Amino acid sequence: MIARDEIASIIEEYDRLKLRIGMTASHSALDICDGAIEEGFPTVAYCQKGREKTYSEYFRSQRTPSGRVRRGMVDKAVVLDKFDGVLNPDFQQGMRDRNMVYIPNRSFTSYCGIDAIENDFQVPMFGSRNMLRMEERTEEQDYYWILDKAGLPYPEAIDDPEDIDCLAIVKLHHAEKILERGFFTCASFDEYQQKSQNLIKQGVIDEESLAGARIERYVIGPVFNLNFFYSPLEEEMPKLELLGVDWRFESSLDGHVRLPAPQQMTMPLGQQIPEMTVVGHNTATIRESLLESAFELGEKFIEASKEHYEPGIIGPFCLQTCIDKDMNYSIYDVAPRVGGGTNVHVSVGHPYGNATWRKPMSSGRRIALELRRAAEQDRLLEVLT
Repeated sequence: MIARDEIASIIEEYDRLKLRIGMTASHSALDICDGAIEEGFPTVAYCQKGREKTYSEYFRSQRTPSGRVRRGMVDKAVVLDKFDGVLNPDFQQGMRDRNMVYIPNRSFTSYCGIDAIENDFQVPMFGSRNMLRMEERTEEQDYYWILDKAGLPYPEAIDDPEDIDCLAIVKLHHAEKILERGFFTCASFDEYQQKSQNLIKQGVIDEESLAGARIERYVIGPVFNLNFFYSPLEEEMPKLELLGVDWRFESSLDGHVRLPAPQQMTMPLGQQIPEMTVVGHNTATIRESLLESAFELGEKFIEASKEHYEPGIIGPFCLQTCIDKDMNYSIYDVAPRVGGGTNVHVSVGHPYGNATWRKPMSSGRRIALELRRAAEQDRLLEVLT
């Protein structure tokens, strides 16, 4: 892990009045760029060749002679052969020379790799570098580990497929799509065997991933991604903020549920088992009697993070939850960085964040606001790792 004093020495060489915000050009990059522009930071999106036009053309910024942005939000799109080109030492030096602060998202950790991010990426990052590894389900200290340490609710695990006696979900990586999931549901061992073998034949999952899959009891209820923000800098108001809530559109699952059951039953074998590929998000609110419980989840997570991952969570994090018929939360996933659904906040913010700050406040803007406050207060080391 890159030591804190190494980051401190890099920051000492930065011009704190000329910070730039950079990110991997995927996932939640538009939200990050939009928020940065709102708070006065230049933005740099690091793109992969063949996937750059969203950032280099359609959302590139246009500034007036005085520097005011009148269109778009991406000041510069840097096109790389592969996303992991940012790991090149000479490239990193150029980023440091330009006072770059990098905002990690899921695409960054997936395409560049956790080991390299922890040990080789010598560019100051906003957030908790040492907590990104918990997203890998193959790790002993994954997010279930910290949820257990925090005493937070999560779906009960089923250790042996032969013990499946209710609706369950099998969680594993997709065999071909690096960012996607090969999840499937089943309610018995026979169904588990049938579906898993069908998905293996289709190339959706493989035997190795299946052997290490997590099986857990399925919580029946709506899903809500709670997009929180924790501020180490705040001294007068609560340090924990709920900025927004989103939920997912998943293909081909959402396509399946739009069909009548008799039609689903006539599908050929290759279409019968829906995939759960996230293709979009929508914004949501939750009933007010559930809000305090949501904040309690966030507070417990923060305390556990401070105990086990010094200095603990910094900035954005997302608890992905399901609420059952008795209005109990279960946390089924954790993102210790900006969530994947925060593009629903772009330009308009979210009712919770907007109400807290009395102006449009997206996750991206909240990150940039914290960075600006840290620079102005000479406290950058408290938010950068």
